[in-house]
Amino acid sequence: MGRIVVFGAAGRAGRAVVAEAGERGHGVTAVGRTGPIGGDVTDPVAVAALSAGHDAVVAAVSPATGPAELLAGDWDREFFVKAADAVLGAGVPRVVFVGLFATLRTPSGGLVLDDPTAFPPELREFALAHAAGLERFRASRTAVDWLVVTPPADLRDDGTRTGRYRTGGEAAPGSPLSYRDLAVAVVDEAVSPRHHRTRISVFS
Repeated sequence: MGRIVVFGAAGRAGRAVVAEAGERGHGVTAVGRTGPIGGDVTDPVAVAALSAGHDAVVAAVSPATGPAELLAGDWDREFFVKAADAVLGAGVPRVVFVGLFATLRTPSGGLVLDDPTAFPPELREFALAHAAGLERFRASRTAVDWLVVTPPADLRDDGTRTGRYRTGGEAAPGSPLSYRDLAVAVVDEAVSPRHHRTRISVFS
């Protein structure tokens, strides 16, 4: 079994990943804003220290605890770029980063974040920050085997785990996904990679 360090372990996606990996018998180090192990995912020194000895890094992170904090505007617009740099430089061979559906594409080919009917305009800066982090991964020239896993807009916190999911490319999927099944996809890719140095969408 592998060892996985999970950044953002206090959030809904992170908690689901920690639970899924633990249930499969993997060694898990859960890093969050709260809890026994705290760490700043934008701090490369801290990330490298916390990641040492692990086989994979999972990051399901945000610069804020929720929409209200994002709307207040007091967060780092470079958060996802810094986080990408930190996890890519952590010295761990596999990195799985949870992305944002707003960086996917609509049926017309535009970005979801540019469509006010599909994504709240007041959160556009947050989506742009996510997009910048994605581009940082894409521009990476390191040997790290990274993957950005992007769930759909309809991500459900209902506790459902089917163990099944589908994967796609840049098009925004119309079907929902539970956090538990997102975690299944993330842990699958962390321990038995099928997609390499790219971004995928996941949905039911």
